[in-house]
Amino acid sequence: MEQQVETILEKVMEVPGNVGCLLANNQGLCLGAKGNASEHSAGLIVAISNLASKLDPKCSAPVVSLESSDRICLIHNHGITGAIFKQK
Repeated sequence: MEQQVETILEKVMEVPGNVGCLLANNQGLCLGAKGNASEHSAGLIVAISNLASKLDPKCSAPVVSLESSDRICLIHNHGITGAIFKQK
């Protein structure tokens, strides 16, 4: 499984504009991180995804977009939770 996670992270980082990415399991354990993504944020990213899914019970897997002045963080859960950090 480690090789699969590594392959996914590498493919995400190949996309122009992506500056970081992270994968975490449903308990908030970081499975892997690349670039400007911090392993320490895995639990928060999973919590944000879980809370967002409670806003609309009909939508079981929302995509959350957090924007700052210089970056965008996209969070999505589909079995495992992924976060992609993009440069604006």
